[in-house]
Amino acid sequence: MSRIKLGMVGGGNDAFIGAVHRIASRIDDRFELVAGALSSTPEKSQASGEALGLPRIYDDFKQMAQREARRKDGIDAVSIVTPNHVHYAAAREFLKRGIHVICDKPLTSTLADAKKLVKAAEDSNALFILTHNYTGYPMVRQAREMIANGDIGAIRVVQVEYPQDWLTVEQDFKQAEWRTDPARSGAGGSTGDIGTHAFNLACFVTGLEVESLAADLTAFVPERQVDDNGHVMLRFEGGAKGMLWCSQVAPGNENALRIRVYGDKGGLEWAQEDPNYLWHTPFGEPKRLITRNGAGAGDAAARVSRIPPGHPEGYLEGFANIYTEAADAIMATKAGKGVPADVLYPTVHDGLKGVQFVSACVKSSARNAAWVKLDH
Repeated sequence: MSRIKLGMVGGGNDAFIGAVHRIASRIDDRFELVAGALSSTPEKSQASGEALGLPRIYDDFKQMAQREARRKDGIDAVSIVTPNHVHYAAAREFLKRGIHVICDKPLTSTLADAKKLVKAAEDSNALFILTHNYTGYPMVRQAREMIANGDIGAIRVVQVEYPQDWLTVEQDFKQAEWRTDPARSGAGGSTGDIGTHAFNLACFVTGLEVESLAADLTAFVPERQVDDNGHVMLRFEGGAKGMLWCSQVAPGNENALRIRVYGDKGGLEWAQEDPNYLWHTPFGEPKRLITRNGAGAGDAAARVSRIPPGHPEGYLEGFANIYTEAADAIMATKAGKGVPADVLYPTVHDGLKGVQFVSACVKSSARNAAWVKLDH
């Protein structure tokens, strides 16, 4: 199978997430990185591109989109791994030229841009894939399948949290700097950076939509302009209730994303830092441990697992699953076929819901945690 020619916007030498995307795109050998506009200045972009050995290096994303679209051997897809405020403008340039877009989350820094990006994606013949990478974990897929099959009955309660501690004090390195700058990150701090992951996971696993929320957001670090902690109550369509906690000022927590879902027949629990295990508790019975590729794991988990049980798969493999799903979708599109039914990835519409979540949280918190409907 020929590799998909990939370009990258952002993700230069000192960017963590760019390296993650490059590794994820290579794990299943489905992509070849051939072009990039890797930084905010031509000089930095050139240096980063040379370090990676890229055959084509551009000054900026607009130049890259224009020139690659004109080439017979131009890129098929582009990864956008910039700070949030660049996502819309960069994605638009490639979408309008029919180049598939794989974009880091959140979708955009503002709700207005998110809505415009949805329109750009709908008007394009190119695919848009959003890298909410936790949806690629096998045991997350297992939980989703079990809930859809009715294994825990009608959902009543959803508890999801994502605490970290790396912003407990003021930080001045690049990754902290842009994430705490509302001009680049958007109005949400922890809500935009990791709260959107928790929100997306809750909706992905349960299949439910959030109808309204009440949020209490705080910036605990003095002079910080965006929230670093959020407590959010959720009301789902259909009557289920939920709570979401996101924090980047919780000492002792690294990347402690966790979800618990309770129905009238049982409960499920999964933790990102122990991702190969899913706990299932039928009501009135002992807890059962389901392991990745182990006894009791179903087809949904198996199709995104690579190795036998007991050999851990984690963050990079889960991220790679999103790239492999994207590759399957892109190849099907190139062949003039529809995206296969079993191919599953977050879309531009999922991204819009994430930005709507952040916007509603900010609005609710400004109103003393009043209940706010999501702007559907």
